[in-house]
Amino acid sequence: MTVTTPETGFRARLQRLARRTAVFAIALTIGGFVAPGAATAAETPPADDEQSVELHVSAGLRGTVAPGSSTSAVLTVRNRTDSELTDGRVHVEIGRTPLADDAGLTSWLDDEDAAGDFTTIGSESTEAIAAGESATTTIFVPEDTLGELAPGIYPLRAELTGATTGGPAADDAVEQDTTATSVLIVSAASSSLVGVIVPITATPADGALLTSDEIAALTAPEGALTAQLDGVAGTTAVLAIDPSILAAIRALGSAAPEQAMDWISRLDQLPNARFALQFGDADAGVQAQAKLPELLQPVTFAPFLNPANFPVERVTPSPTDAADGTAEPTPTPTETPALPDDAELTDVDGALPRILWPRPDVTLDDLTAFAGYLGDSTTTIVSSATVGGQSAAHATAEGHDILVTDAATSASLSDAAAEADPAARQRLLAEAAARLFLAEGRAPGAPLLIGLDRDETRTPDALREAISAADSIGFDFGTLRDTAPVAATISVETGTGAADVTNLLLDEQSLGAFSTILADPQVLLGPERIRILRTLAVSTPADAFSASVTAHRAVTTATLGAVSIPQSSTIQLLSANADLPIGVRNDLPWPVTVQLTASPTDPRLEVKPLIETVVQANSTTRVKVPVSARVGSGEVDLRLGLLSPTGVQIQSDQIIRVAVRAEWETIGLGIFGGLTVLLIGLGVVRTVLRKRREAAEEAAADAAALEAAEPKDGRGE
Repeated sequence: MTVTTPETGFRARLQRLARRTAVFAIALTIGGFVAPGAATAAETPPADDEQSVELHVSAGLRGTVAPGSSTSAVLTVRNRTDSELTDGRVHVEIGRTPLADDAGLTSWLDDEDAAGDFTTIGSESTEAIAAGESATTTIFVPEDTLGELAPGIYPLRAELTGATTGGPAADDAVEQDTTATSVLIVSAASSSLVGVIVPITATPADGALLTSDEIAALTAPEGALTAQLDGVAGTTAVLAIDPSILAAIRALGSAAPEQAMDWISRLDQLPNARFALQFGDADAGVQAQAKLPELLQPVTFAPFLNPANFPVERVTPSPTDAADGTAEPTPTPTETPALPDDAELTDVDGALPRILWPRPDVTLDDLTAFAGYLGDSTTTIVSSATVGGQSAAHATAEGHDILVTDAATSASLSDAAAEADPAARQRLLAEAAARLFLAEGRAPGAPLLIGLDRDETRTPDALREAISAADSIGFDFGTLRDTAPVAATISVETGTGAADVTNLLLDEQSLGAFSTILADPQVLLGPERIRILRTLAVSTPADAFSASVTAHRAVTTATLGAVSIPQSSTIQLLSANADLPIGVRNDLPWPVTVQLTASPTDPRLEVKPLIETVVQANSTTRVKVPVSARVGSGEVDLRLGLLSPTGVQIQSDQIIRVAVRAEWETIGLGIFGGLTVLLIGLGVVRTVLRKRREAAEEAAADAAALEAAEPKDGRGE
């Protein structure tokens, strides 16, 4: 931890630093030298609420120095204010009384509380630093300065004085006296071999398998999964691999991104020992506490496979003989996609078998259950907190084989691996080295094991440096299980979360019944099982586990309510016989087949009791329900429900009110008949009048014609 001016807290500053794009490079070797005042790349000046000046100090190689040797103290000053930091002076001092145990180390790093006197080991001037920039200063520490220090962990403190920020006027200047703490470990010859377990996991956004786009991003040159392999390459780290990553890539077949296939190939070629986590990194302990007869596994990957993305194989059925003994014609070959099975999709090449890495709250009963799941030779990785602080890597508890990770060292090294800023990381590495020094003292000569936290955002440099700070050349995880174990006692008596697992599986059973409305129930049940496994993931903090289960159950409840009959107002029935339009909503992404049940609460209304219909994905379908009313007028309740084709109730019965107005039909018909007669009568009268008019007009025309044809008197004689 680095102590800064009081404008911000340390943890908040580290979180903000991790989000910044500037990367500060620092070279740290025994006896190395960096010119005072050498500035690094500029940062963007911070917002007003981030005004601070930070000081980081480290000494030795990741906080460690050999007895009687020289070293260098490297100090990084970071100006996170919006004005220039003037020149000042830094000096470094070391406590002469070693920190005796983990409690003393924690007290020093958290509270600057350490016994004994401090001695100055160096001092140096610093140059002015512009807003948003940083600079490093190196102080050489000759061997005679540390020569009298016996092997141990010594408190290290640095202070910046005389530097100010603000305006040029004295009244505007703000003193930026700042301190920083770390430790320096004077190492002793150690015969302990140390191994580091690195979990490689990746969580999809929707909780099932990683999508093609997610895989492409994760396995890109700057992707998180690529960073994991970059970080472990060249180390002896043991890889704990979530097989869901491999399954997601292989399930894409020929559609898998090229860099993803290269990632698998590179993983297979790494010489590091490895084992497979449970699918989705599910916690085996909580499953054992729920008394499951076997560990949960994915149901099927069929919904994730597109046959078009896999090669086609030609299959010729075996010929058969006819009943009369004559040979039947040769069967016609068929072409079938060569789909991989579940074992092929999840296979981790070279994985050591029968290893489980659950949460730390493992009980003795859990170990017994694990042996029932995988066999008596099962090895369980537990935290030293689970066995009362014991640090030796290989142990047995009541005949059960266990590997023990040192809790304190694992936590410190995990923090270092997660820290993107090199200057801040040095203090975390020094703390991890101190924790490891104490662990070696608790188990002299015995192999030690460190387990990094599940973390999907580590940078390759941080991961590699964290591993290199602890792992030993020659450490062999495969033979560690064959070394002589020490006796251990499990200190955890009861676990938590069993009820949550039971509830999740009960919900899954409800989804199984519900899924009978689908043509292929596995499109729902396959991803659901994977989401359950991810809900049980070890990476879920213990204090957030119940909330995660609650959130998952809320999604399940929403799915069970995705097919329903929407609420309806009173339906007006204006005829004794009609079809009532009843809406059925389907919010699922697949078509469903349901049976609409209808039954009246009054015998005066007759309905068709069962109608089967198909409702397309994300749509609402109107189902016509034939009804007959035996009452001329009145209101009748109609009970509606939904069943699957197998008779499973999809929605509980709901009542809608039907207002029958059948007499309106008679009145309407009478009015319509009267209007019809009237219109016909008017038509007849109009026709008769028109005919008479036409006859009169014709008679008049004929008379006129005759008159015109008669000769005039005296003409033509």
